[in-house]
Amino acid sequence: MTDLEEIRRRKMLELQQRAQQQAAEAEKEEQLRQQFEMQKRQLLMKILTPEARSRLANLRLTRPEFVEQIELQLIQLAQTGQMRSKITDEQLKELLRRVSGKRRDIRIVRR
Repeated sequence: MTDLEEIRRRKMLELQQRAQQQAAEAEKEEQLRQQFEMQKRQLLMKILTPEARSRLANLRLTRPEFVEQIELQLIQLAQTGQMRSKITDEQLKELLRRVSGKRRDIRIVRR
């Protein structure tokens, strides 16, 4: 029985170590995600006027994936030097119109 107990003890230690490693990896990933979000927020503050940021924040409540896509596009434009000044609310509206215009409208006709 001592061999069986020893095997159980080793297995338990191995499981505990794995759980600790997974927890540490998850914590590290969360820190990286938070750091990325903070950098993204700082960049957006530099490239958007307060009104445009407010519009994106309101839109995020209803369409978070869409706003994420727009933010990444804006950051990419800024990093490649294609933007000369801050994006105003009107410019953002136009960009949103162009991007959302690409969607397909599905209409159901009843007979």
